Amino acid sequence: MVTLVVATTTDPASVGPASALLAMPGWHPGPLVQDMESFVNREVRLLKHDNSIVREDHLDRRWEEATGEFVDEVIFLSKHTAASNRPALTVHPIGVPHLREGEVPAAGGKPGWAAPPNPRIGPWLRLLKTIAESHNITPEFEVTLEATHHGPEINSPTMFVEIGSTEEYWKRQDAAQAIALLVWEGLGLGGGGAVGDWSRNSGQKKVLLGIGGGHYVPRHMDIILKDGVWVGHLLSGYSLPMEDHGQSKAQANAEGVGGTWRESIKVAFETTKAAFPGGEVLAHLDHKSFKSWQKNAVLGFLAELNIKIGKPGDFC
Repeated sequence: MVTLVVATTTDPASVGPASALLAMPGWHPGPLVQDMESFVNREVRLLKHDNSIVREDHLDRRWEEATGEFVDEVIFLSKHTAASNRPALTVHPIGVPHLREGEVPAAGGKPGWAAPPNPRIGPWLRLLKTIAESHNITPEFEVTLEATHHGPEINSPTMFVEIGSTEEYWKRQDAAQAIALLVWEGLGLGGGGAVGDWSRNSGQKKVLLGIGGGHYVPRHMDIILKDGVWVGHLLSGYSLPMEDHGQSKAQANAEGVGGTWRESIKVAFETTKAAFPGGEVLAHLDHKSFKSWQKNAVLGFLAELNIKIGKPGDFC
């Protein structure tokens, strides 16, 4: 089984960290896969292509078909954009589970789909924070999670690692070096133990499924920054479209609230559960982000699916 790291030459925040990573010891040329060059280092494969990072679907399957190697996980290197233009280093799972069939995703993926979240997301967020602090690029760069969003469509446990939020920062060599070190240390390429390997987890089995809040999921972040917390999908408010059909809001329940929020929660839960075999997925709600009728509906639906609610102390 191999780890597939994906970069695109069209994105400076992707090719910069990839180049810094390839400058580290142990790499040698790998196979050419559908005109995409690759590089090999132990059980890691770095694949470069020349297209949008969110548009090249099923790179895991395509790698397997071309090489016969099974892809255990995928890590994408990418730029991050934000209206604030604030410099940031971000980590997040991917998917657009809230979109209806027939809708066209703005940034790749398939309506109603989410990739299994890479179990490394929580541990790597904490490692990235440590690396950024030790290289003095914080507090200039914020280190943060993002909610589940965008493509490409893929079936393996996946995460995006990004540099934001403008071209000035996408090209920053210190940021590129921090991301390269994250991958290097996180995958154990330097000889140390890999970080965030769920298969070697013998202790904490509870996994956080974040529901509600803004795009940078601050209420969930407060928990995930604590050592030992595992994290699955993170559904912000925009991934939980809820429509009130005029019933008494005080009596609102799952059946009486329209929108695709149910489908979004169900897909996020199922793919998170698949990514953490043997784990117990607990929902963590950003209670203040919901109106009372919305929260009642969400709690009712979670009960229908037998998804337990976790308090902050349950995940540590």
